[in-house]
Amino acid sequence: MANTNAKATARAKRISRIRKKITGTSDRPRLCVFKSSKHIYAQIIDDSVGKTLACMSTKDKLFDRVDSEGKSRAAEKVGELLAERAKAAGIDKVVFDRGGFIYHGRIKAVSDGARKGGLQF
Repeated sequence: MANTNAKATARAKRISRIRKKITGTSDRPRLCVFKSSKHIYAQIIDDSVGKTLACMSTKDKLFDRVDSEGKSRAAEKVGELLAERAKAAGIDKVVFDRGGFIYHGRIKAVSDGARKGGLQF
């Protein structure tokens, strides 16, 4: 919590509260989401070994920005592509970690895309 910004401090508190309850295991890894003003990042993490199993973002080389119109549609596409990568890695079920953000808009779009791709929450 090096930031002295009030928003960043509040988000850091929310993250720590969420992470007390949500932990990724090898059976159900954690799907963690981060959003910036331009991009969205999602990764599936096994906290028991501290390893990222699959990841996807709007900055990824395989992500086609022309196919998606707007940030919410791009976030949904990130969720779908992440679900494909997770299926290839043998992951079916995950625990959703919203990363201290409100479950609304782009965060919800990522989870909807992951569900559409076949992941179970």
